Amino acid sequence: MFYDALENKHGLPHDPFKALAVPRPIGWISSVSKSGQANLAPYSFFNAVAEKPHYVVFGSAGIKDTLANIEETGEFVCNIATYELREHMNMSSAAVPRGVDEFPLAGLTATKSTIVSAPRVKEAAAAFECKLHQVMPLPGVGRYRQSYHLVIGLVVGIHIDDRFIKDGLIDTGAMQPIARLGYMDYAVVTPETMFSINRPEVDGNGQPVRSGAWDGKYR
Repeated sequence: MFYDALENKHGLPHDPFKALAVPRPIGWISSVSKSGQANLAPYSFFNAVAEKPHYVVFGSAGIKDTLANIEETGEFVCNIATYELREHMNMSSAAVPRGVDEFPLAGLTATKSTIVSAPRVKEAAAAFECKLHQVMPLPGVGRYRQSYHLVIGLVVGIHIDDRFIKDGLIDTGAMQPIARLGYMDYAVVTPETMFSINRPEVDGNGQPVRSGAWDGKYR
């Protein structure tokens, strides 16, 4: 099938877009207002976009508490959501009135960050402390009015639970990070679902000479 994405007349019961752009890391964003009110919320549109230096982005529909706090303070933390914390993450998505602290609501511990003012989730396997680089309104097109903002953050500090560092590498399978799919669906990374492939090497004529499973060496 094909359909015009701006008209969005796909004929299906639900918009398939988010079920196709998968899996997406969950942006579990913690922030704090100037008055000191903490906030924690998961965002479906999130990813890392650079590493030298490190930048992350997430998309916010409307001016939610998270975005308002980040614009006030210029700081936030992205906590890594894992299978162990799936119910806590989901609880932090509840639509509660402004000013409600989602940390105790979700049964989580807000702990002091090292560089930024926003707290992080103590129970999280890892967390990125971020300074705001830019908030970019995404323009509406056609029948869609402007509603989304792209938040770009510079990662200034990274916390990692030492349990998940093995032989100098992150044991992603043991960490079991979860990802957002479409509808109400999620996915989890496990050792059984992971696989490695080496990048191909080519000769002087551009022909591949080697590929296959990763041998544990970076080139």
